[in-house]
Amino acid sequence: MQYILNAPTSIKTEIMLPASKSISNRALVINALSGGKEHPENLSKCDDTDVMVAALRDMPYEINIKAAGTAMRFTSAFLSVGEGEHVITGTERMKHRPISVLVDALRRLGGSIEYMEEEGFPPLRIRGREMEGGHLDIAGNVSSQYISALLMIGPVMKKGLTLHLTGKIISRPYIDLTLCTMQEFGAEAEWLDGATIEVKPSPYKAVPFFIENDWSASSYWYEMLALLKKNANGYEESEVRLPGLMDSSRQGDSAIRYIFSMLGVKTQFAEKVPLKPTTVTLKAQKCLLPRFDFDFINQPDLAQTVVVATALMGIPFRFSGLQTLRIKETDRIAALKTEMAKLGYVLDDSVEGVLSWDGTRCEPMENPAIDTYEDHRMAMAFAPACIMFPGLRINNPEVVSKSYPLYWDNLKAAGFGITTAE
Repeated sequence: MQYILNAPTSIKTEIMLPASKSISNRALVINALSGGKEHPENLSKCDDTDVMVAALRDMPYEINIKAAGTAMRFTSAFLSVGEGEHVITGTERMKHRPISVLVDALRRLGGSIEYMEEEGFPPLRIRGREMEGGHLDIAGNVSSQYISALLMIGPVMKKGLTLHLTGKIISRPYIDLTLCTMQEFGAEAEWLDGATIEVKPSPYKAVPFFIENDWSASSYWYEMLALLKKNANGYEESEVRLPGLMDSSRQGDSAIRYIFSMLGVKTQFAEKVPLKPTTVTLKAQKCLLPRFDFDFINQPDLAQTVVVATALMGIPFRFSGLQTLRIKETDRIAALKTEMAKLGYVLDDSVEGVLSWDGTRCEPMENPAIDTYEDHRMAMAFAPACIMFPGLRINNPEVVSKSYPLYWDNLKAAGFGITTAE
């Protein structure tokens, strides 16, 4: 399938974003470990969360997690402390996403896991058992999902878990989000120092839990406002209202509001009540930024959105902390280079973990079609580029179902023209 996109001259709309996938997946695992009979409220309605709901509900012998990387890691840890034997598998891409760091850690803590095909990659055969736990050293520069998976099962291990993170720690806000969610369910888990986390062997308690909406999903609306040009009525005509977001959110991607404040988008909260969702209003304003350098070590999932927006605004940039982008749904750095070149922008990835643009342009393709690489964020980050490239085509647009199933419906409601290519 292919969509052809055309943008309105301005946007004035209210959009109900999906619930946070990151919080939903954590809350599902922790709720299951607590023995909770009711799901958390406002669960994300997306592919990644759906596969976790099905797995935890049905617990079949073979669990197909499809393309959900978070679900693969979290469910593998969950099965390790559960009962019975299970096989966990996924798509062909999932079978080429490394998982040895997590498997090695689970084995050291007493887990029983074996690789069924290629060493270091899914599918896995897991025999659930009571795990010993204890002290574990793990590199801090691995995916935070490995660390979160281990932390969440800490309370049900005999000795709990003391996790020491060595070297540079990446995606720390995601670790803090995990700890915060665990604490909501009664876990005794906290940082002992800047590199050590202690989780005591104290069982979870089943409690009602409400999931806030997703800050990462808001990033595409920030991008749209940043790209809309100044018109005769100034910068105030375009406005997007986003209910259900928290000012004090533990979501690391809530940093999007600070990033785009430098790119000409103002964020206003209807009210600021601690730990209560409210409505956020986005408005465009003048951007005078001559260059943008930023370290995405704590917010790697925002990188695609900001790369597209910044380049299309004509602002040279150097973005670091992107090393984990190589092992996401696709190699996101390579994908960004290829697809931005179709629009006439030459990106540089000669330094590992860094993507930069010095203003170098190339001849854009006529009638460019953006490939999405089975990656939801490629589709959503490039869709707003139709503001600058009318008639932009997006291949395989259905990939957004992974995290934001109503994305295209929301764009239509905001005035975007979306037609299916013949």
